[in-house]
Parts: sequence; structure tokens; C-alpha cells
Amino acid sequence: MAARAGVTWRWSRFGLGVLYAVPAMAVAPFDPAVALALSIGVLPAAAMGLPARRRARSAIPVLGTLVALGLLLGATLALVPVLAVLAVAVLAVLASMLAARERAGQLALTLVLPMVGIGLSFPLSTTTVLLAGAIVAGSVYAWLIALLWPEHEASVRAAASMPKGRALLMYGFLLGAAAATAAAIGFATGVEHVGWATGAVLLVMRPVRGQLVLRSVGRAASVLVGALVAAGFALLSPSGVAIGLAIGVVVGCLGAVQESRWYVAPAFTTFLVLTLLLSTSDESPTSRFLERTLETLLGVALALFFGVLVPTLLAMRRPSRADVSE
Repeated sequence: MAARAGVTWRWSRFGLGVLYAVPAMAVAPFDPAVALALSIGVLPAAAMGLPARRRARSAIPVLGTLVALGLLLGATLALVPVLAVLAVAVLAVLASMLAARERAGQLALTLVLPMVGIGLSFPLSTTTVLLAGAIVAGSVYAWLIALLWPEHEASVRAAASMPKGRALLMYGFLLGAAAATAAAIGFATGVEHVGWATGAVLLVMRPVRGQLVLRSVGRAASVLVGALVAAGFALLSPSGVAIGLAIGVVVGCLGAVQESRWYVAPAFTTFLVLTLLLSTSDESPTSRFLERTLETLLGVALALFFGVLVPTLLAMRRPSRADVSE
């Protein structure tokens, strides 16, 4: 294991990630969309790392199933735009409250909720159900592979900083406002993939307190880099074989850097999710590149506006204790 510039790399976990991606790589030459769905199914396994005990690894298919359900929920909500906008706002508040209680809640916030937003790009259909099924299948496969890995000593990781009480509730409202705004803009303007800007908001925005401002910016940059690379990759009109190789490299890298600074992983997950969106589009590569780049920038801008600027303005308006005592 070696560290450089805050990025930790483990070759053994790279190999595990490639093993996770084997089914997707095998399917890619024949059906890239299904292959990408399978790769998304193994993302929870690669992103959460390898639990020390085999019993704990049962969380992998559970998370994969939740991700698939998030996609289906978003696809269902997309059938009624007004309901979708309101539901995204409410779910953001609920997920934020849950995230303060346990690790599973944080994964729901960082993995499941973004899939609800992204699901707005896939109005419910047979194809969407098949994609969700592929995600579940991918997660089950990743779990079986993880069971073959030996148990190890559990590492101690610092708990993610989360606001509490009123601050947490305020964060949930701001997150919901940002995601709902992105969804409303998408439905109003009639873009092809309404859920990408919404998903970008939910992938980027995190509680902002003190030094976390820099991490929010770093996460935004990570998502943007992943989106731009995916859009540029689409410009090349890659073959199924090339997509399969890309899946293997990306999932392997996600596993290898899992212990790094927390805003590294979104670049890899964003690449796969956006490549799936691009693979289902009938537009020219240039149009897809421009539209997805603008949608990503919109999502990042809304996340930073509601996640950084609005809390700063509210803090400036809030009277200090000294002022109140006077």
C-alpha cells in the first residue's frame, strides 16, 4: 500500500475490483447498456471497501438492491414531474436525517438517493426494470466474490462529520431545495436526461462546516472530472470491447483508492453512471458532450450555491450571542 498526494492505492483491491467487473466486461461487447448496469451493481461493493468479516459482507447485495430500488423509484416519479420535484426534496431531508445515525444511512445518502435523482432520466419501462435487475445481479455477484476473500483485521476510520439537531435539519432542507431546483429546471426545459443535473447535485452536496467547504469543492471537482471524461469518452464512439475494458479499469481503480480522501471515488462512479446515460442516447456525440457538460455544471453550481453560499449568507444574518446579550 502506498500513499501519494493524499491518494492511497492498494493493488490487491484493484484486482478485487477487476474481478467484480468480470461479468460486465464479458457482456459489454454484446450489450454495453446491460454491462454498464452490471458495473453499477458492483459499485457499492467497490466503494464501501471489503468488510473485515464475511458476515458483514452481506451488506453488499442489500446495498445493490437499494440502489436498484432507488433507480426504479426515480423512474416511477419521472412519470409525474410535479410529484417528482416534491418527492426529491422530501427524500433528501429524510436521507439526511438518517445519515446522522449510522453508516448505512450515509450510504443511502451517497449512493441510493443519487440513483433516485438519476432515475428521473429513465421514465419507468421494461428497459428500466431490466437495468435495475442487472444492478441487483451485479451486487449479488460482487458479494459472492467478496466471500472468497480472506477475513482481515477491521481498520478504524474516523466517522464522517455530520451536523446535528437544527443544523442537520437545515442541511436536509438545503439539499432538498438544490435537488428539487435541478429537477424542476430539467423538466421545464425538456432536456433528454432530467436526472443528470439532479444526480450531480446529490453526488456533490455535503454538509458544509469549516474545513468541509474545501471538501465540498473537491467533491464537486471530482464529479465534474468524471463527467467530462465520460462525455469525452462518448465522443470517441467506443466499441463494446472498449467499454468493457473501461469498466474493468474504472471499477478496479475505485476499489484501489477506496481508502483515499473521500472525494476521490466520485470521479469513477460518475464516469460509469454517465456513460450508461450516454449509451442510451440517440443524439450525436457532440450534442451529448455539450448537453451533459452543461447539465453537470448546472448540478455542481446548484450544489455549491445551496451548500456553500446559502449557509454562509444565513450565518452572516444570524446574530451572535454577544449581539443578543447586548
